[in-house]
Amino acid sequence: MRHYPAGVTIVTLRAAHGPVGFTATSFASLSLDPPLVSFNIAHTSSSLEALRAAESVVIHFLGAHQRELAQRFSRSAAERFADPALWAELESGEPVLHETPLWLRAVVHQRFDIGDHTFVAGLVTRVHDETQGASPAAPLLYYDGRYHQPTELG
Repeated sequence: MRHYPAGVTIVTLRAAHGPVGFTATSFASLSLDPPLVSFNIAHTSSSLEALRAAESVVIHFLGAHQRELAQRFSRSAAERFADPALWAELESGEPVLHETPLWLRAVVHQRFDIGDHTFVAGLVTRVHDETQGASPAAPLLYYDGRYHQPTELG
């Protein structure tokens, strides 16, 4: 699957012990009516148990300029929220990352184990869009084990 490019997201959630988050390249839109999205998490992830208990998540769409943020949320769980200047809590309690112009809040609608991952479907309850209708920065892509940005073919 290294040879199929994927958009990069960060999923965040509130857990009993504090904020939890991880980088995910499996985000997909499932349904417009009702608005459903999905992502997967590996059974080896340090975030799995918190996600299994979560009622809601925030999914952040990353731009090419946010590669370092994607890398931070791929490393040790202790490092992810170590810098309080990077995030704040929504009124509903989930952590949200600053300077991410597009993110969704979703209530966990369904989750089930499949293979070595857990599939999570979420019902979108809030869309945050600071792009004012213009295309935001180029999206961050993951392909063949490295981060990339797309270029327009003209």
